Amino acid sequence: MPENRTDVVVIGAGLAGLVAACEALDRGRTVRIVEQEGRRSIGGQAWWSFGGLLLVDSPEQRRLGIRDSVGLARDDWMRSAGFDAEGDEHGRRWAEAYLDFAHRELRPWLRELGVRLFPVVGHAERGARTPGGHGNTVPRFHIVWGTGPGLVAPFTRRLRDAVADGRAKLSFRHRAERLLVEDGRVVGVAGDRLADDVTVRGEPSSREVVGSFDLRAESVVVATGGIGGELDRVRSLWPERLGPPPREALRGVPAHVDGSGLGLAEAAGAALVHGDRMWHYTEGIANWDPVWPGHGIRILPGPSSVWLDHRGHRLPSPNYPGFDTLTTLAHLRSVGAEHSWFVLTRSIVEKEFTLSGSEQNPDLTGRSLRRLAQRVLPGAPAPVQAFLDHGEDFVVARSVTELLDGMERLGDGDLDRAAVVAAIEERDAAVADPTSTDPQAVEIRRAREYVGDRLVRTAAPHRILDERHWPLIAVRLRTLTRKTLGGILTDLDSRALGADGTPVPGLFAVGEAAGFGGGGVHGSRALEGTFLGGCLHTGRRAGRVA
Repeated sequence: MPENRTDVVVIGAGLAGLVAACEALDRGRTVRIVEQEGRRSIGGQAWWSFGGLLLVDSPEQRRLGIRDSVGLARDDWMRSAGFDAEGDEHGRRWAEAYLDFAHRELRPWLRELGVRLFPVVGHAERGARTPGGHGNTVPRFHIVWGTGPGLVAPFTRRLRDAVADGRAKLSFRHRAERLLVEDGRVVGVAGDRLADDVTVRGEPSSREVVGSFDLRAESVVVATGGIGGELDRVRSLWPERLGPPPREALRGVPAHVDGSGLGLAEAAGAALVHGDRMWHYTEGIANWDPVWPGHGIRILPGPSSVWLDHRGHRLPSPNYPGFDTLTTLAHLRSVGAEHSWFVLTRSIVEKEFTLSGSEQNPDLTGRSLRRLAQRVLPGAPAPVQAFLDHGEDFVVARSVTELLDGMERLGDGDLDRAAVVAAIEERDAAVADPTSTDPQAVEIRRAREYVGDRLVRTAAPHRILDERHWPLIAVRLRTLTRKTLGGILTDLDSRALGADGTPVPGLFAVGEAAGFGGGGVHGSRALEGTFLGGCLHTGRRAGRVA
């Protein structure tokens, strides 16, 4: 392969870029991947992920008695997405295509690659079961056995084979600065070569420039991710519908995830759409052992904790743990809450707290059945226990007074101690009454009806003030930035489109940079499990034609 010429250049070595590269290689194309970070960062945000994928009517669902269909999934998606803006027809087409992909193609393809799924299907974003709620009416969240690294691995192996036989090159520490355009066609990419850097995955790396590069290609694929690591940009695009932007937030992605590729594509003629659509979590906690600045971890909670705002008032329906992410975020921002609280017991934290991220789940990531079996034994999982022991956002108490004192220390001075006690007592009375119509109590009982939740995700109902389940625990939760839902407008071949809706010759976009397809496949809300799935879907479509 000539040093500065190839068939396909992929900008970004995250999952979507890797998939696009592998698919292009399968067609006999030569490929060059350029990535501003070091080789340890291959796989991008997918490597850090829990490995969740939304599939529809899978064998795993059927074995657990879950009755799903494309029609039901479409209803959930369209209701949650709320496609109502100019340009949403592209996102809607991508949504229809993704649902078909998740039903027919995704699982068999992954199995061919050696990827296996954990047998218990999770019920993420379950708010659709509450009146007016958005989300999944049935469990669809399939976890990759091996989490994010297990999903990335087959594509890195295929690329290494292609590098060995001269069909591909991986150019790390190459920062794209501009796309090359001639006669209206994108013909390559140019930028800076950065100094070698030995930082570990996710840590800030050197930006020392030691040279330049200029690569020519028939097709250029932008796979540079979103803006979640650039807090100022997140705040500048924050939509009014979510209330005022947070003064402080935790980063759910490394700082270099700054949306730089979006500007490159726009300068070359591509249209950017729905920049104010974003997906951030409310259950963020500061990592006690951070990798990047402001490193936050998300709690994936079961339904039993009582959720309070910064003052101690119980959140209204459907704002319960694990139910409706953006509705909860909008509520908390509307009442001026820079943080909120989970209040729970030791019994709940042991059964219901899972931490998002491959590094926080060594049993699943390491494919260890021995470690996995320990999840059903008494005691919190080791990563959760580490946060109980060292996390700055945790209060562990042997009395209600001690709990309230700890919450006051971590709060902003607005805590209403009486409101906290009243909220706990209200929740406890509802949970203790099997005929209660309290929406959270109803949902706790319903969760226990599903074998997957009963086994690994939902504690036996009990009162928080029942001392047999103590110590008491309070967790301070903050906004955690994560995903960009808008991006580069694309057609169903992942070709970047201009403002007039026509393709920009030679330019493609995939993954989060493309809003996971069409500049916004999720509309205003996501169903969870569709972020990694969107990387796989868009990358596969781009690689088949680029």
